[in-house]
Amino acid sequence: MKTVEDTIDHDDDDAAPVEMLASLFEARDWPYEFNGDAEISAEVKGAWATYQFQAIWRPEDCVLQLLCLPDIRVSDAKRAAVHEALALINEQLWLGHFDMWSNGSVILFRHGLMLGEDGLLGPARAQMVVEAAIEECDRFYPVFQFILWGDKTPAEALAAAMVDAAGEA
Repeated sequence: MKTVEDTIDHDDDDAAPVEMLASLFEARDWPYEFNGDAEISAEVKGAWATYQFQAIWRPEDCVLQLLCLPDIRVSDAKRAAVHEALALINEQLWLGHFDMWSNGSVILFRHGLMLGEDGLLGPARAQMVVEAAIEECDRFYPVFQFILWGDKTPAEALAAAMVDAAGEA
């Protein structure tokens, strides 16, 4: 697998976060675009869906916010069950969390990455956080599908998704 390290000049490994992510997306041949100086978005192919990936750099806080959206919209009838599932899922996460935007009822994975005062991001760390977001979306995508389309309870959906994930090779 081609890594971002294969395509970056190693004379100066660290770079501004948005530019480093652009290098990663380019190395992976993922379509991406800049949405201003401090924001980038890309389409990322996961195991279950194509995810919209966004990163927003806040230089005043030295924080890079990463968002991965699996394009799951929740109907009003399923909101309570999905909120319960979000709580069950988030108990299992060490980094980042799943959330539902109040505007549009869209599911997303969010993680804030604190960078040092220099505000630089290295290629290995960029690759790690992007892959972690995609892996978490892939791991829990079936939970939402079981609730939204399979009429399972949050506990049943989580148990079924974990059994399926454990059986993948």
